[in-house]
Amino acid sequence: MKVMDMEEGVRDNAASPPPKSRNTNQSRALVSIRLLQVLLLFLVLTLGISVVSIHMIKFFKIQDPVASSTTLVSMYDHGDATLESFIRPPLNVWHSMDDGELLWRASMEPRRNVYPFKRVPKLAFMFLTKGPLPFAPLWEMFFKGHKGLYSIYVHALPDYRSDFERSSVFYRRYIPSQAVAWGEMSMCEAERRLLANALLDISNEWFVLLSESCIPLRGFGFIYGYVSGSRYSFMGCADEEGPDGRGRYRNGMEPEITLGQWRKGSQWFEINRKLALEIVQDTTYYPKFKEFCKPPCYVDEHYFPTMLSMQHRIFLANRTLTWTDWSRGGAHPATFSKADVTETFLKNLPGAKPCFYNDQRSPVCYLFARKFSPSALEPLLELAPKILGF
Repeated sequence: MKVMDMEEGVRDNAASPPPKSRNTNQSRALVSIRLLQVLLLFLVLTLGISVVSIHMIKFFKIQDPVASSTTLVSMYDHGDATLESFIRPPLNVWHSMDDGELLWRASMEPRRNVYPFKRVPKLAFMFLTKGPLPFAPLWEMFFKGHKGLYSIYVHALPDYRSDFERSSVFYRRYIPSQAVAWGEMSMCEAERRLLANALLDISNEWFVLLSESCIPLRGFGFIYGYVSGSRYSFMGCADEEGPDGRGRYRNGMEPEITLGQWRKGSQWFEINRKLALEIVQDTTYYPKFKEFCKPPCYVDEHYFPTMLSMQHRIFLANRTLTWTDWSRGGAHPATFSKADVTETFLKNLPGAKPCFYNDQRSPVCYLFARKFSPSALEPLLELAPKILGF
C-alpha cells in the first residue's frame, strides 16, 4: 500500500505543472507590463516638458528685450547696461528704424532736470540737401577746433551716396532719408526726421536747420555763444495778411487750428531741445497740415510756426537767424555766385536792419546766409579768415 500510495503521489505530481515554473512566467509578464507603463509615463512626461519649454521660450522672448533683439535695442547695445551706454550717442547715424519707430524713440526724454553726469550742451547742425554739400570745405574750416560742441546730420535724396573721407566732419553723417518735394509735407517730414535723429544724442541742446546753399557769417565760437545765450528760439511766427499769409488757411483745419492761430515763418530755424521734442511728438496738428496745406499753401512756412506759436509763443523770438534776399521778387530768393562774393559784399552782409536779442536791441541779427551757388566757394574760402572770422 505504501508503495502504491507513493506511486500515485508521483503520478499526481507529474500530472500537475510545477508551481515554481508557473510563478516564474507570471513574474516575467508582470515585469513586461510594468516596463511598458514606465516607458509610456516617460514618453508622456517628455512630451509635457517639451510643450511647456516651447511656451516658456516664447514667453521669455516676448518679455525680454534682449532676447527679441530689434534695431531699437541693438542700436544702443554697447554691452552692459551702464549710464554711459545710455548717454553715449550712436556710433553711426545710419540705422534701420522707420519714421514711426524713429519718432517714438526720439520722443523719449528724461524728466529730471539734473543730469547725473557732466553734460556739455551741443549745437546740432542739420543740413537738408538734395545730395552734395558744395560748401563742405568752408564748413570744415568753421568747425575746426570745436570738437565736442557740435553734431552734424545730413538729409539727402535716398539714392545719393556721399564720398567724404574718414577725416571729414561729414563722414558717415548722412541719415536714412526719403524723397522730398518742394512745398509739400515731405519737406516737413524730412525736417522732423533730422530733428528726431539729432534728439537721439542727449547732449544736443540746440538745433539749427540749414540747406546746402547756406554759409556761416560768423565764427563757431560767436555762433555758439549767441545761440546758447539766448532766452528764445529763433523761428518766425508772423500773423500775415493777404494771399500768402492768412489766404493759405483752409477751414478744414478747424477746430484744431483756427484762422486767428494761423502763422507764417521762414523754413530755416533754430530751436531748443524742448521745442524739438514738441515737433517730433506731434500727432494732433500733423494730420491737419498734411491734408489741407498743399500748394499754393507751402507747409514748411506754416506747420512749425503755427503749432509752436499756439503752445509756446513766449519761447519764440519771431525771427530767423538765416538771412535771405527776397528783394528781387518771385517764388525763390536771390542766388549769389562767384562774381557777387567780394570783400565789400561780405562786410555789408546782411545789412544794418536792427533786431532784438534777449529783449534788447542788437546789431547782430543773422548768423547764416543763403543762397550761394557752388561757384562762390573759392572766394569764400579766401575771404573767410579775414571777414567771417574763421
